[in-house]
Amino acid sequence: MSHDHAHHDHAHGHHDHAHDHARDHGHDHGHDHHGHHHHAPASFDRAFAIGIALNLGFVAVEAYYGWRVDSLALLADAGHNLSDVAGLVLAWAGALAGRVRPDLRHTYGFKRASILAAFANALLLLVAMGSLAWEAVGRLQAPHETHGVTIIVVAAIGIVVNGATALLFLRGQDDLNLRGAYLHMAGDALVSAGVVVAGALTLWLGWTWIDPVASLLIAAVIVIGTWGLFRQSLHLLFDGVPAHVDLRAVHDCLRALPGVTEVHDLHVWAMGTAEVALTAHLVMPAGPADDAFLRSAADELRQRFRIGHVTLQCVRAPIMQACGTVGGARQA
Repeated sequence: MSHDHAHHDHAHGHHDHAHDHARDHGHDHGHDHHGHHHHAPASFDRAFAIGIALNLGFVAVEAYYGWRVDSLALLADAGHNLSDVAGLVLAWAGALAGRVRPDLRHTYGFKRASILAAFANALLLLVAMGSLAWEAVGRLQAPHETHGVTIIVVAAIGIVVNGATALLFLRGQDDLNLRGAYLHMAGDALVSAGVVVAGALTLWLGWTWIDPVASLLIAAVIVIGTWGLFRQSLHLLFDGVPAHVDLRAVHDCLRALPGVTEVHDLHVWAMGTAEVALTAHLVMPAGPADDAFLRSAADELRQRFRIGHVTLQCVRAPIMQACGTVGGARQA
């Protein structure tokens, strides 16, 4: 990010009129985009509160009955569900931090907290599945009788609790942080369903090995589903171009603008899980752009690529060595 900031400083010193308008205009669009997306996380405050309360209640029920019938499976699942509460708290904290207003020390605010929360949520889920798999392998080596009916009833409650919590976040799939919360809860509903099936088969056929085998299968399914979230959030943490943005297409879009002969120093990065920023130098030998040009360019970037914070610097000739590789042999 320091590279971008260096160019911002450079831009401020060189083309005041064009850059100032682009900066102002970029912020205007940023606020539109920002308002559009920030209504979403704001409306999920109740979903987070309900989800956390439901899951804390379920952890208490599951731990109590696990202790009563001496079921290691239920106690382990209670511990796993406690990690869900931590995941929801992380996701909520990320959404709330993203709404903190920028200040003189943090000019973007704390929007990146939502990316960090999505990453932490994915990491937490991968660790929880690893511990579940470890427990299942130990259980395979030393299977023992379980209280089928109690396990089925408690796990069935888990399906309802986790499924209901996942549905609360179903509308937030465009936001990586909310998608992380959804995947976490949907994964747990799947775990509870597996526990019900395993309990039923154990009760019906007396198969003590089915419980750990089902746990391993479920853990594998959830890890495969979570890996994408983990990779995507890690990518955004390192200022990677968001998945929905084709950088070459963005370059071509800017290059096709009237009067533009070259596009230099093009950078696109995620400010948070729902907002994208862009900076670029446009080489325009015939002279600097006017307000209508900049407004049109920002509109097109917002509509075609959902990039809401646009900063364009227009110059008659390149003023620095281009560090971007888009439009050449390879893509940045």
